[in-house]
Amino acid sequence: MKIYTRTGDKGETSLFAGGRVAKNHPRVEAYGTLDEANSVIGVALSFLPEGLGELKESLLWLQKRLFDLGAELATAKQEALARLKYLVGEGDVSKLEEDIDRLEVQLVPLENFILPGGHPAAAFLHLARTVVRRGERSVMEIPNLRTQVLAFLNRSSDFLFVAARYVNAKAGLGEPSWD
Repeated sequence: MKIYTRTGDKGETSLFAGGRVAKNHPRVEAYGTLDEANSVIGVALSFLPEGLGELKESLLWLQKRLFDLGAELATAKQEALARLKYLVGEGDVSKLEEDIDRLEVQLVPLENFILPGGHPAAAFLHLARTVVRRGERSVMEIPNLRTQVLAFLNRSSDFLFVAARYVNAKAGLGEPSWD
C-alpha cells in the first residue's frame, strides 16, 4: 500500500466510517491537534532521562489513548463509534488522576506560577500540555461530544504539567517562577 492516495489533493479528507470533509473541518482540526500533541510527547520521550521507566510507561499509555481519541474524533457517524476498539472513559480519567497523585507527592508544592522549561524532556512535556489544551478548545466545536472526552483532555494536560515538573525535579533542576 502506498502512503499517498492523491484523494486529499483538493483539500478534503475521509472520515472513519465514511464521509469526506474539508481538511479545516472542526473534526480534522481536533484530531490533528491531538496528533500534534502525541508527536510532542514522542519528542519528550526521546529526551527522557534514564531511570524514569514508570513515567515513560504512563506517557506511552497516554500516547495510545490520544490515538484512540483521534479515531473517535474522526468518526462522525454515531452508530460507527461502536466499531471502534476503544473509547476514552472515566477509567482513563481516573488513571491520569492516580498518575498525577503518584508524581505530585514527590514534588515541592507550588507557591507560584512556573515558567515552562528546564530539562529538554520537561520543556517538551510543557509544550505537549499546551497543545493538548488547544485540542481541548478545538473539540468544543464538535457537536454531540461525549463528556468523558473533555474530562480526559483536561486531566491529560494536568498530567503533562506534573510530569514536566517531575522530570525537572528528578534532573535536579529548579523551576523558574513567574513573579
